Amino acid sequence: MELVIIGLLGGLITGISPCILPVLPVIFLTGGAQSARMDGDANPASRWRPYLVIAGLITSFTLVTLLGSLLVGALGLPQDVLRWAGIAVLVLIGVGLLVPRFEQLLEKPFQKLARRTEVQNRGSGYGVGLALGTVFVPCAGPVLAAIIVAGSTGRIDAGTLVLTMSFAVGVAVPLLFFALAGRGLVERIRAFRTRERGLRIAAGIAMLALAVGLVFNAPQVLQRLVPDYTAGIQRELTDSPDARRALDLGGLVTDENEDLDRCTNGAPELESCGTAPGIRGIEAWLNTPGGAAVDLEDLRGRVVLIDFWAYSCINCQRSIPHVVAWDAAYRDAGLRVIGIHSPEYAFEKDADNVAAGARDFGISYPVALDNSLSTWTNYRNRYWPAHYLVDAEGTVRHIAFGEGNYAATEKLIRELLEDADPGVALPDATEVADETPAGGTRTRETFLGSSKDVNYGGTGPYRAGDGAYALPAVQPDDSFALDGSWRVESQYAAPSGEGGGSIRLRFRADEVRMVLAGAGEVRVRLDGGSEKAVVVSGTPRSYAVAQHAGDEGAHVLDVEVSRGVEVYSFTFG
Repeated sequence: MELVIIGLLGGLITGISPCILPVLPVIFLTGGAQSARMDGDANPASRWRPYLVIAGLITSFTLVTLLGSLLVGALGLPQDVLRWAGIAVLVLIGVGLLVPRFEQLLEKPFQKLARRTEVQNRGSGYGVGLALGTVFVPCAGPVLAAIIVAGSTGRIDAGTLVLTMSFAVGVAVPLLFFALAGRGLVERIRAFRTRERGLRIAAGIAMLALAVGLVFNAPQVLQRLVPDYTAGIQRELTDSPDARRALDLGGLVTDENEDLDRCTNGAPELESCGTAPGIRGIEAWLNTPGGAAVDLEDLRGRVVLIDFWAYSCINCQRSIPHVVAWDAAYRDAGLRVIGIHSPEYAFEKDADNVAAGARDFGISYPVALDNSLSTWTNYRNRYWPAHYLVDAEGTVRHIAFGEGNYAATEKLIRELLEDADPGVALPDATEVADETPAGGTRTRETFLGSSKDVNYGGTGPYRAGDGAYALPAVQPDDSFALDGSWRVESQYAAPSGEGGGSIRLRFRADEVRMVLAGAGEVRVRLDGGSEKAVVVSGTPRSYAVAQHAGDEGAHVLDVEVSRGVEVYSFTFG
């Protein structure tokens, strides 16, 4: 019942949020106005049309949210294939509404299917709703985020289904109200009741406008322009211990991992936080004999350190030297380190890329490729890096999220080794320098791919495909801007002109790294100083491009990128 209430309220709030605005004209016209009774109409549209349009939208939206990522992943298709298929259907329906002869030609080969889904103007509208649901992208508040994580990781249980269905019903209520308002308005104004053809044309134009807007990411631009007046309500709904627990990764709290809540992040003393959850869903293992899997049950009697990391993560890159040093110092004393590589980027799922990254860091302990994030979610983890310290009995005794706290973690490793073997001879503590950046405001990680671009501060829209960009006269802090011809893909951006392209980055941090791939070079200039060249070759990895900039104030990094180089992100330290 708790999930039902949270889902319903979360859906209702989402249904009145500003990110719903782009789809409202289509709902108003296709779901509402086209179900109105028109003067002299001998073949009126179904009075159930508003309900069926919304039902179709919610059906496809729910299926795409829960199963879309799993389906396209299983088929080896791009993650946005369903979205583009939905846009194509919207275009076809829109043109059919404008040109009846085209609609007849379109429906002729599929007459049986057309009668069943009734995408045509005078039908039930369920098919129209199905098409809308594949492109319907409401604001991802805490409730929807929990559903998306559960769906993308394949951890769909009864709680997830209850939450999803109640959320869908909540979203449907405001949309249905708007559709019925459209029908009521048309029926009350005589001028509208005599212009069925005009309403049909308006619906077709609205459908095409929505499709074009989705192609150019207009809804995202609109969301940035219109303040999210529902954000505070969403936080109030979910900002309580009971709500957070119910929504923990889509209801992924299990008997196996629920005791992890007993651990305090970075606690200076040992705690008892339940038996360590299992390592599961691993695609492959590195640094084990014959690629054999490692089972925590087989390590009873040993102290185990589980390290969640990703090889292009700058925070992990500063943390890994400590983990490598602990492995080297304490392996003979009974410590076993297991690296769980949980990818953030698609390229981080490639075993060869991970193996190369592990070699670069000097990692010789076992590394599990957690490409489906199964172990990540089994530990309910949220951070890169994250350390889970397990005693010889298999109980989690310490958890540390993020960078830092290395001295405390090593102290507890030594305590557990002595508990497991009171006669053990421990070496001196390791002396790896802690390079965790000092506290303060730092620019957040900045992605250049269209699927998750952040901090864009240039002129004009930033969208997938080829485009010409120019640096703005005034660029905000904590932002990047492009200059020249660029091709923006879902994961990265690359210069498309013969002479390459340039990036201006305004940032606040002491260090800047870039995740780059391809073949070529980048030339960087920090705060107008001397130029530094970085040679890029091979698969995506992190390159240091600016160091010792100073933590005080904003800095400017000018980057010249040669053609053939792919730029994934900037990370800051």
